[in-house]
Amino acid sequence: MASILDEYEDSQNTRQSAQQHSRLSTANIGITHSGFVNVRLEEEKPIFNKQRIDFTPPERINHLVVCNNQLCMSLGKDTLLRIDLAKPDQPNQIELGRKDESKVHRLFLDQTGSHLLICLSTSECLYLNRNTQKVRSLSRWRGHLIESVGWNKLLGNETNTGPILVGTSQGIIFEAEISATEGSLFNTNPDQYFRQVHSVDEDGKPAPVCCLEVERGLENKYFIIATTRKRLFQFVGKVAEGSEQQGFSSIFSQNQDLLPSFQEFPANMGYSEITFYTSKLRTCPKAFAWMMGNGVLYGQLDYVRPDSLLSDVQVWDYTPDIDLSLNKPISIVLTQFHFLLLLHDRVKAICTLNGQVVYEDVFPDKFGALKKMIKDPVGGLVWIYTERAVFRYHIQREARDVWQMYMSMTKFDLAKEYCRDRPECMDMVLAKEAEHCFQNKRYIESAKCYALTQNYFEEIALKFIEAKQEEALKEFLLKKLNNLKQSERTQITLLVTWLAELYLNRLGQLESDGNSVILQETREEFRQFLSSAKHKECLFNNRSTIYDLLASHGNVDDMVYFSVVMQDYERVISHYCQHDDYSAALDVLSKHCDEKLFYKFSPVLMQHIPKKVVDAWIQMGKRLDPKKLIPALMNYSQMGSTQQISETIRYMEFCVYELTVTEEAIHNYLLSLYAKYKPDSLLWYLEQAGTHASEIHYDLKYALRLCAENGYLRACVLVYRIMELYEEAVDLALQVDVDLAKSCADLPEDDEELRKKLWLKIARHVVQEEKDVKKAMNCLSSCNLLKIEDILPFFPDFVTIDHFKEAICSSLEEYNQHIEELKQEMEEATESAKRIREDIQEMRNKYGVVDSQEKCASCDFPLLNRPFYLFLCGHMFHYDCLFQEVTPHLTVYKQSRLEELQKKLAATTQSSKSRHRPAPKDEGDTSSLGKGNAGTSREQIKSDMDDIIASECVYCGELMIKSIDKPFIDPQKFEEEKSSWL
Repeated sequence: MASILDEYEDSQNTRQSAQQHSRLSTANIGITHSGFVNVRLEEEKPIFNKQRIDFTPPERINHLVVCNNQLCMSLGKDTLLRIDLAKPDQPNQIELGRKDESKVHRLFLDQTGSHLLICLSTSECLYLNRNTQKVRSLSRWRGHLIESVGWNKLLGNETNTGPILVGTSQGIIFEAEISATEGSLFNTNPDQYFRQVHSVDEDGKPAPVCCLEVERGLENKYFIIATTRKRLFQFVGKVAEGSEQQGFSSIFSQNQDLLPSFQEFPANMGYSEITFYTSKLRTCPKAFAWMMGNGVLYGQLDYVRPDSLLSDVQVWDYTPDIDLSLNKPISIVLTQFHFLLLLHDRVKAICTLNGQVVYEDVFPDKFGALKKMIKDPVGGLVWIYTERAVFRYHIQREARDVWQMYMSMTKFDLAKEYCRDRPECMDMVLAKEAEHCFQNKRYIESAKCYALTQNYFEEIALKFIEAKQEEALKEFLLKKLNNLKQSERTQITLLVTWLAELYLNRLGQLESDGNSVILQETREEFRQFLSSAKHKECLFNNRSTIYDLLASHGNVDDMVYFSVVMQDYERVISHYCQHDDYSAALDVLSKHCDEKLFYKFSPVLMQHIPKKVVDAWIQMGKRLDPKKLIPALMNYSQMGSTQQISETIRYMEFCVYELTVTEEAIHNYLLSLYAKYKPDSLLWYLEQAGTHASEIHYDLKYALRLCAENGYLRACVLVYRIMELYEEAVDLALQVDVDLAKSCADLPEDDEELRKKLWLKIARHVVQEEKDVKKAMNCLSSCNLLKIEDILPFFPDFVTIDHFKEAICSSLEEYNQHIEELKQEMEEATESAKRIREDIQEMRNKYGVVDSQEKCASCDFPLLNRPFYLFLCGHMFHYDCLFQEVTPHLTVYKQSRLEELQKKLAATTQSSKSRHRPAPKDEGDTSSLGKGNAGTSREQIKSDMDDIIASECVYCGELMIKSIDKPFIDPQKFEEEKSSWL
């Protein structure tokens, strides 16, 4: 018993091998003639794979049940074997302890695998819990031969079954509950209660309840299915929320007033069996199959329908080899797409989609007749047993060929659902669906499907062209285009241009038909196609081709729209200008703010809508270069030139006064506009532009010529003043206004001679031209440089002296006062010179006393060891120390001068040493003379060096004061000094 459930492959089925080869031959079914789909050609395992359990029972097997990996079998007369399939090497054998002639009639195991009911042929029933070894008798059940049990999937657990339904051989349905826990002192039975809730019959006579199934739907709605030999009953009712523990009696009472819903078939083979398929654990069954006398009734379970739970019901008639008198079917099991029918020597698998027998497995006679087939609802395995052997079926990839059946049934959505992971099959389904739609003249749907297939593009396109279905062709091309990758540029280009042509043809046809609604919809669709972000690159690269297509169809509106999408605003603006829609052209310019387009189209727009154009320029602000707009500003036309000129001046003023443009061309142009059309603003512009040549931005010579040509003398005077041509300014100002000339004459403040000359010009003009003596005298008072003697020559001889009496007297008084001031200055200078001489004499007699203990202020060594300097402030320095202290603070010139003097001093010192050597007697006089010259030269050199080095104390003089803002460390050597401290 150690290897009771070890698996091994049964090698006795040669037919399976043949089926595998046949399947292999059809594995390339998904390869299309286009060759685009890769197909795996590996050998696939069969859907139904049978395995025999390596187990030889010690006694014959009477009954077997499996649920939730718990297997229970009745062996011989009195033995029960329990096996946990998770621990197959630990079987549990229990003796029932029956001494009478009773036999096990049926075994029932609940969905948890915990509660086992053992129904005996003597109308007794025993109970065994998975966690116990004790078989207990259900006394309330005695006297009833149990044929079926409807377990409670909602409330059942390992210790309690909850309310369940029990069907008997007499057609009575009982409600009961079993608890595995020990009862009270007075009630030790596991059955809590056992009461009748309903009874069923056939032809007015009681009929055995072959099967019972209890399911819960939505909103506490319960469905109970009970079958007899030829009837299928349905009981539907609601149970109040929270009252599920009270049982199902309320459901049957709700159906007593009306006859229960049932289906009946005439044939009767003495029993029936119903099976259900549940896709996932703890969910409601999705389909059913009922094996009865007429065949197998199968279909779906619809919990929403109010009248019946069964939907899409079909009957599979037994095949001719099944003779109900000799070869009745024994059991039935339902899977997702098949139901397995157990006969006495074989198993047949019938597809529920088309009713075809897809698998047949014959069992050898050596195992004996087949007794029963059971499906574990939790594990999904199918078990079959005989008296001497146990088999089980693995169901693998049951849905692998379902797509073909759905495809043949034209249920293409379901076919696609079951071949999503098999591209070769999906391609065939799509191609079949496309062909089916095409034949039924559903061309648009056909096009959508064809676009997803790998069929030849040209064949499909020609197919729609021959059928004259441009809309379907367009849909096909659109779908194909969306499925292309960005790298397939050639294909994208082809489809984009073809679609554009189709759209244009359609628009032209709708326009000629006058169908405005569809035309508008198609135009919107076309524009969405043109503005598609996915194909923007292709449209941009082939925009010239699209433009040609649009032009060939005369579709101006869409061409403008496409130009905007491609940001080809130049083409849009040109189109508007050609159609004299200048405002629209300006709107495009203003919206997209392209400076180059402004420069290109402004000359044309300025001729027709100058005000709007200038407003747009002003709105653009500094993004436009005013210098590049000058051609547009100067492009006047005969009509409306006044408005253009005023708008031109407005924009130039905006550039100068608000944008503060400094371009000379802009200022010159504004100056010329003022001179020609707005002279009142000319002088104001010149005045606020500045009074110095460095401040102004216009050309002075151009401005002078412009003002002179137009006779604006005051403006000319202003320009002369800026150019510092004061004589010309005064001469021209005298032609306009004497006061203006006076203001010009005072401008050369640093050149008194020129000022005097200018004032003399004014005085001569006043005297000679205006003959106004009083004004001439006012000129004397206005300028302190003019004297009466300067202007007397300008007066005529007949003028009497009375006119100049006051001026002459004031002049003489000024001269006298000036002479007195000079005398006082001379006296002060004499006194100052005298004091200086006395100070010099006093300085010569000054002296200082140096103690022998005094030290140098720089090196702090005794002072008298070497030559030293003594300053009046009290600081004393060695000669060399003072030299080192002063040198860094000297200017470059003084440093070079000091080096030069040092070299000269060294040279004289060397020559004097050479002269101290013995010399020939005849050279004695010459030698003494040279010594005297050398001594004089050395003294002069030392004196010059003292003037540089010792002119002042290095600590108290100007050198120290000037070095106060210098850093202690040279900035160029700061990093080096800093690193030395680290």
